[in-house]
Amino acid sequence: MTEAKSGWVYGFIGVAIFSGSLPATRMAVADFDPVFLTIARAVIAGVVAAALLVLLPQRRPERSDLTSLFIVALGVVVGFPLLTALALQHITSAHSIVFIGLLPLSTAIFGVLRGGDRLRPAFWVFSVVGSVLVAGFALTQDLSASWTGDMLMFAAIIICGLGYAEGGKLSRKLGGWQVISWALVLSLPVIVPLAIYMMPASFADVSRPAWMALAYVSLFSMLIGFVFWYRGLAQGGIAAVGQLQLLQPFMGLMLAATLLDEEVSMSMVAVSVAVIACVIGAKKFGQSPPILKSAPDTKSTTG
Repeated sequence: MTEAKSGWVYGFIGVAIFSGSLPATRMAVADFDPVFLTIARAVIAGVVAAALLVLLPQRRPERSDLTSLFIVALGVVVGFPLLTALALQHITSAHSIVFIGLLPLSTAIFGVLRGGDRLRPAFWVFSVVGSVLVAGFALTQDLSASWTGDMLMFAAIIICGLGYAEGGKLSRKLGGWQVISWALVLSLPVIVPLAIYMMPASFADVSRPAWMALAYVSLFSMLIGFVFWYRGLAQGGIAAVGQLQLLQPFMGLMLAATLLDEEVSMSMVAVSVAVIACVIGAKKFGQSPPILKSAPDTKSTTG
């Protein structure tokens, strides 16, 4: 298997893991404060990541890598989990999942700005059309939707795309699980005191499903998923593999309907299908061909 194909396999596994994040977050915020949930999941994942780095010693990041690691931490350790947790107090997980359709575009934009990806104009046509479909869906919903929830989800998508692209770029140098582990560990000095300060007086009213949801978003959404995802982005290309995120609405909608008994309207399914069609077009027609390097001159220069 080539490295590019391997990247798609790793990316798909990462997306499959991430697809459970929003339904699990929806379950968790039923009993946990969203800010405490965000901090707690990062602390749990950070402690596990620190243990991995101790048990499996890795090369320490260079000083020049710290800025990228802080961007990863801001984007995917704190920013996306916090904004989505706040959004899910206003909208259903099924509604929020459709916004994942914007993630490939966000990731691709930052992949160009931060990762140096090269994309054809057709790529942006398909990506923008898909994004307009998602945005249009959000703006035409009934009273069950919320402007506050929608805006929080838009902000979450932007900052998550930045964290994905930055982590994918840095993974080419440090490795996938190393990047997310170092980002989590660097966050610990800040988030541990916050977790202690935000800790509720009692957990007696927290249900078992909420505890299970906390475990999922801490270990799978915050750590294990990124092990596969960042490796996939590094091997297959940030913008290219990033298109796999459009499978997330389908997976997430099925989970929301199965686990939370949430209604999945035909309009949600239709938008998801249309956006995924746009992403398939972006992948097929939008990728720039690789730049072929000329073979070195093997003729002898000795005479």
